[in-house]
Amino acid sequence: MNKTKGSISVPAEPYEFTFDPEHVALVCIDFQRDFMEAGGFGESLGNDVSTLRGSIKPTRAVLDLFREKGWTVIHTREGHREDLTDLFPAKRDRGNPSLRIGDEGPMGRLLTRGSAGHEIIPELAPIEGEVILDKPGKGAFYGTDLETILRAKSITQLIITGVTTEVCVQSTAREANDRGFECLILSDCTGSYFQEFYDAALNMFKAQGGIVGWVGTSTSLLAAVDSAT
Repeated sequence: MNKTKGSISVPAEPYEFTFDPEHVALVCIDFQRDFMEAGGFGESLGNDVSTLRGSIKPTRAVLDLFREKGWTVIHTREGHREDLTDLFPAKRDRGNPSLRIGDEGPMGRLLTRGSAGHEIIPELAPIEGEVILDKPGKGAFYGTDLETILRAKSITQLIITGVTTEVCVQSTAREANDRGFECLILSDCTGSYFQEFYDAALNMFKAQGGIVGWVGTSTSLLAAVDSAT
């Protein structure tokens, strides 16, 4: 990446990530109650949702920074239409969960738009002016107008946070990479139900000279911005 006037360089792997604040967006992927809290879709699959909680505080620090600077923030939510017409049987019927997508759970219908579980957790809830993107799949570009939004706002670089690391975060980062966006994934701002998947996904992002993107931390980003400004 070439440095331009006003650009900020963040220590990262495999080498520093340099971004232009005028062309960067923070993407907060699927910090929803259905994934992050007990009684949601994640727990219905047999997962320990507490493993994701460590990503909240560092993500909030980055979110506060972007809000303070007036930089673009995008939140995504995975979920389906109330009539489930956008839900493939292959997704609905896989495995042997205690409840399936669309079934009634403690927070309403699982992974269904309009239910309490579909909402983003209070700690990271969107504020007025931030983009909220509802997606039917794992990647944030599939079946959405995310690319149109980014192009319209002249965004070329993404700071990626969210859950889970190896599913929705990885799908989105790979989709972004194929579309020409440069991505910095913040390792402490993402999480997985499985430590081995978390580690493997981060290693894949930064392998081969950053074949998918860069991996850094919230603290390195905050320090770099503070130093530059």
